[in-house]
Amino acid sequence: MPYKILFVCLGNICRSPSAENIMNHLIEEAGLNWQIICDSAGTSSYHVGCSPDRRMTSALINRGFRVNGEARQFEYSDFEEFDLILAMDKENYQNILSLDRQQIYGDKVKLMCDFAQNYATKEVPDPYYGGQKGFENVIDLLIDSCQGLLMYVKNQLKLN
Repeated sequence: MPYKILFVCLGNICRSPSAENIMNHLIEEAGLNWQIICDSAGTSSYHVGCSPDRRMTSALINRGFRVNGEARQFEYSDFEEFDLILAMDKENYQNILSLDRQQIYGDKVKLMCDFAQNYATKEVPDPYYGGQKGFENVIDLLIDSCQGLLMYVKNQLKLN
């Protein structure tokens, strides 16, 4: 049974699909495609059905990443479906936990930056209203966090 990771931001068009695509790239490089599966979602329904933001897509493609995905909203069933749920910021984290009224799944929900190795920041900033530099900074932070996350998951699965 594969280990399943869900990345969550607000609208599911910038940060969480970027994390999903970066992580999929790292998983493929490591030859772990069948052992780790990723998806992404948003806490809001603003962009359901939309492709990832064109500015973020362009920045990722320029760095050599493939970009796939269609925005969807986080659902209660995701708690059961996924082994690990990663919120991009503290507000997303709280919004996810607020859906877990019986407090059953809190141990599955973490902040993405918990896995950052070279950054002290605790949240992935939303680049939506920023310029190109904001998208590049988010990509740098997500690459670093996804590398740490992959080490964590490999350790959980005893794949080292």
